[in-house]
Amino acid sequence: MKYPGPLESQRLSFLLERAVSREAQMWKVYVHKTSPNQDIAISPEQRDEVIQWLTKLRHQFLVYPETLALAISILDRFLASVKARPKYLRCIAISCFFLAAKTSEEDERIPLLKVLIKESSCGCSSAEVFRMERIILDKLNWDLHMATPLDFLHIFHAMALAASPQLLDQMPEVNKSQHIALLTNQLLRCMASYQLLQFKGSMLALALLSLDMEILLPDWLALTIKLLQTAQMDSSELFHCREVAALHLSPLQAPLPPNALYVYHPLKRTLVTCNRGAFQMHPSPVSGPGIQSKRTPGGLTNGAAVLHRRLAAPATCKQASAKRKVEQMEVDDFYDGIKRLYNEDGAAEIGGMEIVTCGSGKSRKEGSISPCPQLQAVPVM
Repeated sequence: MKYPGPLESQRLSFLLERAVSREAQMWKVYVHKTSPNQDIAISPEQRDEVIQWLTKLRHQFLVYPETLALAISILDRFLASVKARPKYLRCIAISCFFLAAKTSEEDERIPLLKVLIKESSCGCSSAEVFRMERIILDKLNWDLHMATPLDFLHIFHAMALAASPQLLDQMPEVNKSQHIALLTNQLLRCMASYQLLQFKGSMLALALLSLDMEILLPDWLALTIKLLQTAQMDSSELFHCREVAALHLSPLQAPLPPNALYVYHPLKRTLVTCNRGAFQMHPSPVSGPGIQSKRTPGGLTNGAAVLHRRLAAPATCKQASAKRKVEQMEVDDFYDGIKRLYNEDGAAEIGGMEIVTCGSGKSRKEGSISPCPQLQAVPVM
């Protein structure tokens, strides 16, 4: 379908009105024919299974999505008017597929019946397909030109673009044809579910488009109501259809994109000295992209190797671990050992580490970092 300008809105309204009229004449509410014997009536699960088989045939023979949508519509109309046995279901389905191909495809794209039967492995002969075609046409009064859900989707999509040209502004990499192709795939998946047969094709098409507009447009509800009023649909039924369709499509969406990367931000620890020479580990705010944190006294910079011993804390300080207790060490001895190693006087910042005394609240800090190489961590004796 050509995407309209402002002057073609009237033609879209005429196409929608005609499609709604055709749907009202042919559509019937799906009623499952229950039977104690499974060999007599076709179950909803068997109906969904044969439609998934037709979907594979569509990709195998490279027919248009309109052909598959028409085949599904013919199949549902036929099953709603007769009580067929499951053993004839594949013959019925391949006959509907062949009828839809002869209706929608160009002559050179219609698959040969012998090739279709052989490559589809439907298990029936050419004579049986011709005989089933005649039965289907008689039951449907030889009228196969009906408005499918895909026809409504094309009309609603064109009307939405005419009313809101900025519909695809948030998807610059997707053009209009690719967008309708994505919606078509979702619609065909929904048509393969018997749970959505309770809704008309027009209702299902508008529900899927509304779910997509909810992501792309801030005023999606106003546009949905406008399309709803144009098609003269029931709003409560539309939102019910939205819920069922969203529930059906949710398992198809991956919870995470493929090849997702997980970035681990380790929790930084601050070494703080408390009264009586005990050491305590305190968590510091995690810094990452988009997170600005002010460096506080006692914060460790990235790549700094810290040589320390965890000593038993007195009652005034919390212990880092109750299971491990190591030998207590005086703070002055710790400072003196660092000074002797660097051969410096009064250097208290070691490899980017600041040491804070809890009692005084002041930090010992030198003006520059030592030029010596970083210390390597050694096991605690």
